[in-house]
Amino acid sequence: MPTPHGSRGGMAFSADELRVLRRALAAALQPTTPTPEDVQECLRLAEAVDEASREGGRLRTFLLAELARYRAALPGSAAGYLERLRGALDTGYVPGPDDLAALRHLRDEPCGAVEARRRAGMLRRCEHVAELDVRARLAARLPARIPAPARPRLLALPGGRNDADERKPRPQPAKPESDPKRKVPTPAEIWPKRRREAPQVPPGPPPPPEEQHERATG
Repeated sequence: MPTPHGSRGGMAFSADELRVLRRALAAALQPTTPTPEDVQECLRLAEAVDEASREGGRLRTFLLAELARYRAALPGSAAGYLERLRGALDTGYVPGPDDLAALRHLRDEPCGAVEARRRAGMLRRCEHVAELDVRARLAARLPARIPAPARPRLLALPGGRNDADERKPRPQPAKPESDPKRKVPTPAEIWPKRRREAPQVPPGPPPPPEEQHERATG
């Protein structure tokens, strides 16, 4: 029967089981009519794989429970806790808040230089795994972005203006043509000069009576 193998939960097959597995794969690649013995062997192999999967689940549950017991006994169980935590990470375990808090507490505890690097490295690894898990769950919850539809081009209505009309140069008003034979009036002709009139001198005072008499008798 296949059994969990190694810290990653792999399965180890016996020689007979590998032989049956090869024959099943060959039959899948080159379909042939199986014999009754082949069918029975494939069914037994499928049952063994199912049982090994169940056994792997039970083993995983046991390891996680053992990890929780070592975590509860910290800091005295630091060595055993770190070892079991590493094995759980190798099988796909995602550390929770309790693990992160325990690792931060261990990092702050006084210890040798080698042990301090070991604890700090395990903390960094767990924080990275937890961050990747959070991002994956958020990405699964967010709906897929739908690209915005392209903006439709507005069509010009009959009698209206469109982009082509806007780009066309507007016609300039025609300038009046000048007649070369026509004489251009001078400013003096347009604004004639006014005739100068003699300034009127206001009359002076009348002469005395003696001078008036002399003028009259002359």
